[in-house]
Parts: sequence; structure tokens; C-alpha cells
Amino acid sequence: MAYPGKHASHSPNKTAVVMAASGEQLSYQELENRSAQFAQMMWAQGLRPGDHIAIFADNHIRYFETYWAAMRSGLYLTTVNRYLTADEAAYIVQDCQAKILVVSPAVRQVATQMIESIAECPIRLMFDEAAEGYECFQDAVADFPIEPLTAQPRGARMLYSSGTTGRPKGIKPPLDGSDISTPDVVAASVVGGIFGIGAEHTYLSPAPLYHSAPLGFTTGTQAMGGTVVVMEKFDPVEALVCIEKYKVTHSQWVPTMFSRMLKLPPEERTRHDLSSHQVAIHAAAPCPTAVKHEMLNWWGPIIHEYYAGTEMNGFCYVGPQEWISHPGTVGKPLIGIIHICDEEGVEVANGEEGTIYFENTSQTFEYHNAPEKTVGSQHPDHELWTTLGDIGKLDDDGFLYLTDRKSFMVISGGVNIYPQEIEDCLIMHPKVADVAVFGVPNIDLGEEVKAVIQLAVGIVNNEALERELLSYASNQLAKFKVPRSIDFREELPRLPTGKLYKRLLRDEYWGKSDSKIV
Repeated sequence: MAYPGKHASHSPNKTAVVMAASGEQLSYQELENRSAQFAQMMWAQGLRPGDHIAIFADNHIRYFETYWAAMRSGLYLTTVNRYLTADEAAYIVQDCQAKILVVSPAVRQVATQMIESIAECPIRLMFDEAAEGYECFQDAVADFPIEPLTAQPRGARMLYSSGTTGRPKGIKPPLDGSDISTPDVVAASVVGGIFGIGAEHTYLSPAPLYHSAPLGFTTGTQAMGGTVVVMEKFDPVEALVCIEKYKVTHSQWVPTMFSRMLKLPPEERTRHDLSSHQVAIHAAAPCPTAVKHEMLNWWGPIIHEYYAGTEMNGFCYVGPQEWISHPGTVGKPLIGIIHICDEEGVEVANGEEGTIYFENTSQTFEYHNAPEKTVGSQHPDHELWTTLGDIGKLDDDGFLYLTDRKSFMVISGGVNIYPQEIEDCLIMHPKVADVAVFGVPNIDLGEEVKAVIQLAVGIVNNEALERELLSYASNQLAKFKVPRSIDFREELPRLPTGKLYKRLLRDEYWGKSDSKIV
């Protein structure tokens, strides 16, 4: 795995990235020159290794020169969710102590609303144009040379957790002191090793670049010398068009994307040439077993899955054949040793559910400005065992199965109920487009199970439909797991990353009106 500048030296005109809708492209030589120029500008402004910059943007082609400028300057780069409010985005910019904020015109309104709240960030730039409080990015870097800095220490990403269960946390890895041209062993082993992405391949990214996996895999593909195709936003039909048009070999998805593609009309699903497609990767959320079976029947045995967090405290992987023989698994650990523990931290037997801990002596992290959260992620007796807060179990062959987030578990009459199983059931109903299940107050039981459903296009909600869906669930689930009632919404608060902000829905039923997406 090499820095993209090395690819520019022997393949300067090769496409490093193309934007799917606009067709705008960036060659490896252009990526090299632009990122070096921005690095020169930041050095001239006094930024030094260990300093922070942030980017708040939609899927914009200049995302990549910003990323690589930071990586070749020894800086921390924080990506900000482009759907946040001004207050929420400003919190992250301030918390990471960014000295430069780069934004895109797509977030112009929110970016200008942030100005008073980010006074400690002195340099604010906007791609393509200027705005109140922001200088045009291109004008700001135009007078700087395109030569690399004399020293190019490797930077790092300091990304923030999605905040589905509270305020987001900055995940700060240590800088390793290596040079940008030194191979990144972890990224090379994942992008190039596990998934086989090389210079001859084309990788499709249908998700937002601010999210950990899309950013890591797109830039990892560039580090390997491949071509990246970035969708400005996901659309199920356009995704299939992209695979055919750009002869995509590798791609990455989240389960909601699979569900939406599966619900396309059969004639739409079959009219696209997907023969170039060799590896389809999915992660970010548990995939319903029935959905994955349908995708394997459609695309063939090319679907690979992994389970990991931005913290990279562990990494599990399962290929298509292993998954077929162990349906529902997220794989075996390739990084870290798994321990499943009960509430007291005692390891449980195979087949029993508990909190998932990864034991990892080589990959450490801390939550920025939140030492209590760092400690809270650690096992009570083993500092090097850390958890993302997920519940799961191991089978006798060592495969991991996810149950749910610990924070979303419903306790009804003393019985633990995991919403994921119920959601996996209801999403397969043809009239359901999206679903969230969680606990709501019940005087006798403490909590009862509630389902909130987004219906498929053209379906109208009524009492008969609610009875139909509850009957459907009753035929597949134990009685105590079946929702007591169903509410309908035009759209659930799910971001393009696939993350469902279930906390927003749940808090409405618990009388917490001040809950926000952060």
C-alpha cells in the first residue's frame, strides 16, 4: 500500500476518483498536486503535526485532496456529518480544536450559522465559492507551490461516533510517527489483503464520505492505485447503473441499501449488466438474514461482511461461503480476541449472549476530551478489553453473532427483548420500507415493545394494515416479542450511512422533547 503520490509518478493520468452523477474526475497527478498545495498552505499558516482540521461537506470531489493534505502533514482530520445542525456541527469543530474548517456550498446555510460558535477556529474555507465568514478554498491555496513538504509525517483520522445513543465522541488514535510513504499495514491488510482491491480495480462508494467506512475504503483504494466512483447520494437504481457504466469490481453497502434495491421491480433489477462486480462488502449495521439470502441469490456468492467500529479495537470478517454455512454471523475476528461477558464482566459460555469485548494489545484509542468515556469502554478488570456497546454471542466454531445495541434492549416484565430480531422480521414484509423497534413505558411491565414503520411507496396506513403486520410478526416470533402496537411515519430518522437514530424516536415516547441528532 502506497501514498497516492507514488501512483502519480508512474500513472499520472489515471483516474483516482470520478463523481458518479456529474462525471467530474480527478487524476492521480491532480490529486498529488492539489493535496501537496493545500499541505503547503496549512504549513504556512502555522499548522504542525498533531494539530487538527475539520471538513463539513457533502460528497464533493475536493474531499480527497483535503484528506490527503492532512495525511501528508501529520495532522488529525475530523469529518463532520453534513446533516447536522449548526449547533451540533459547531460542537464537533470546537471539541476537536480544529484550526482550519473546510466546508462545501451544500452546507452553506448551516456553515454560516456556525460562525459565532467556532470563533476559536481561525481559518474557514469553502470549496468553489466564498460565503460570509469563509474564504474561497481555491483562492486561499492558489499561490502556494505544488511541491511536497520537506517532511511528510503521517496524519490520522479523528472521527466522531455517530451519536445514536448520546453526544458523539471523538475517537483519537495515536500518531505513529511514520512517514506518509511508509505502508499503512492495517489499511493494506484490510483493503488490499482481505478484499483484494488493487490498482486494476474500480470501487463504488454509495455512502457519505464523512462516515468512517466510506472514507477509509475510498482513500484505501486510492492508496492501492485503484479508481474510486463516488455517488453524490444513494439511489437504488442509480447504484445499479453505476456498476454497469463504470464496470465496478468492488463496492460497499449498508443493509438498508440492500433492502431498497431488493424492493425494486424485477424488470429494473435484471436489466443492468453487473458482470464486472466481483466483491460486494457490507457493514455498519446487522443485516437481516433473509435480506442477505436474497442478495446472494441475486448477485451470487460475492457478498462479504465485516464487523468493526471506528475505534478499530477489533475486526471480524466472514466471506460468502462461510456465511452460507453460518447464516447470521458477522464472522471471526481477524484483529483482536473476542470475549463475551455478562453484566458483572464474567465471561459466558458459547451460545450465551453478553457484551462483546475485543482484547487488543496493538491497537489502542481514547475518546477525545472524554476520559470517563474511555474508561467506560474498558472491561472492569482488563484495561485492554474494550467494547463498542454491542450485545452478541459466539458459536462453538468461533463465529460471532450480533444481537443488538445494549442501550436499545427492552426489558419487559423482567424479560430481555432485543429489537433487532423483531426489525429483521418486519422489514421482510413487502409493504414495509423501514422499521424501528424499541421499548416504551408500560405501567405494569415497565416497558412494552413498540414498532414504528415507514411504509413502501403507495401503501396507505390503516387499522387493517396494522393488524396484518402484527399477525405477520406473530407467525414468526414468540408472543412476548411481538409489538404491542405499531405507529406509522412518512420517514424514519436514518442517515445515508445506514445508521438509524432510534434514540430520537424512543425519546418522544419517554417525554424527552429536547433530544437531537448529534
